Amino acid sequence: MAGHSKWANIQHRKGRQDAVRSKLFSKLAKEITVAAKMGDPDVDKNPRLRMAVKEAKSQSVPKDVIERAIKKAIGGDAENYDEIRYEGYGPSGVAVIVETMTDNKNRTASTVRSTFSKNGGNLGETGSVGFMFDRKGEVTYKPEVGDADTVMMAAIEAGAEDVESSDDGHIIYCEDSDLNDVSNALEAELGESESTKLVWKPTTTTELDLEGMQKLMKLVDALEDDDDVQRVTTNFEASDEVMAQL
Repeated sequence: MAGHSKWANIQHRKGRQDAVRSKLFSKLAKEITVAAKMGDPDVDKNPRLRMAVKEAKSQSVPKDVIERAIKKAIGGDAENYDEIRYEGYGPSGVAVIVETMTDNKNRTASTVRSTFSKNGGNLGETGSVGFMFDRKGEVTYKPEVGDADTVMMAAIEAGAEDVESSDDGHIIYCEDSDLNDVSNALEAELGESESTKLVWKPTTTTELDLEGMQKLMKLVDALEDDDDVQRVTTNFEASDEVMAQL
């Protein structure tokens, strides 16, 4: 199993402190505000907003925080954010994609570059590692929704491309442009998903040992600590033995 489907498990085992959870809530609220400002503030008429709200709910963001984020966009007092993607290499040559929303491009670029340098990485040009990933829609379900065959059949009927089932649950992939339709079809068959979002799915991976994983986690944690950073994706691969030691 590649890094894109293991990182959440690492974070879960680490135990997220209140400060980290608060920061996550803030980033999810920012995504909701931007989605509502760019499109229709009605969740049913704005697929991006619908995905943002669903992701926020999956992370236990309170209802009043979600509603306040939408009202902020409607009220016209929301900041203007630029969505900028940074690409680079982490320790051991792991590919890293950093997605940001910022009201100050110079500040964000400087911080991201410095964070890479301080943690054994190198910030590259746009496209320097992007070719190692495909942009996909990702829908996740808990194990109890059904066995692998049940979920596979539902995914095929919904128009999905691939399913990864394990003891941790089911991850369903589709074309990025099909995410809204596929997720709706899946919900009709399997119920509400645990998470629905756009992701960068690695097409090639880099194997890491324990030391390499620890260095990578330090870089990712530092990047995610930046308020401008919305999401960090890597293409690491690690054995079950290494994962168990983290």
